[in-house]
Amino acid sequence: MEFQDYELFKTKFYQLSSIDLNLYKERQMKRRITSLVSKYGFTSYCAFLEEIKRNEELYNTFLNYLTINVSEFYRNPNQWEMFATKILPGIAKRKDLANIKIWSSACSTGDEPYTVVMILNEFLPLEKINVLATDIDLEAMRKAQAGIYSSRSLKELPAKYRDKHFVKLNDDLYQVSDKVRKCVTFKQLNLLRDPYPKDVDIIICRNVLIYFTEEAKNNIFMEFNKSLAPNGILFIGSTEQIINYQKYNFKPIETFFYQKIEG
Repeated sequence: MEFQDYELFKTKFYQLSSIDLNLYKERQMKRRITSLVSKYGFTSYCAFLEEIKRNEELYNTFLNYLTINVSEFYRNPNQWEMFATKILPGIAKRKDLANIKIWSSACSTGDEPYTVVMILNEFLPLEKINVLATDIDLEAMRKAQAGIYSSRSLKELPAKYRDKHFVKLNDDLYQVSDKVRKCVTFKQLNLLRDPYPKDVDIIICRNVLIYFTEEAKNNIFMEFNKSLAPNGILFIGSTEQIINYQKYNFKPIETFFYQKIEG
């Protein structure tokens, strides 16, 4: 089904939420939104918008759907092994790991920042670890703070981490330990609008940028570079690469890892 009021919907939704749908890839996003609007029986985008203004539960459902929360622990294991064996030891040569600032910039349901904590615990006691985790989706972060996951989410996670840092609730559900959860600070942040944290040693932004337009990605890479401390590192996803990395003052140091260049 094709509705005719999508442009008006985008304008009104921006006024409501401060989320600019023009910065997401049009075909992908429009297809997703049309599917949800039709599923709930609305005959126009703006009729759906009027309903989400009144219905907070539907608004949160829509936001959760919009932000494409696909996440799992230790996703793409080779990259996490590189993070553990090359990236962190490289930083440790110039800085005490107890003082590093790590930002999981689109943390979704928390699988990624908790993975970081478990890896860092190989180098540091948990009480010395603090990871900042942000996302636009408050509902996803509420799930992250609860720390309860299905066995499917843990399928790539090495057994040593699962056995050490999770409590098994039943045949299918596991909960991240309280000690690990205390290591992560969750905060809402819209990458397309809000100020970024400063002097970050590692920014992790994986499998998110593929949903944005080239203009939006351009702005995000520039802001990431400003956000990083000298020699800071950006860790991106397996479906992404920075073609013109010099433009943003980055240099590739390993596959999917880029370092900030000064000057």
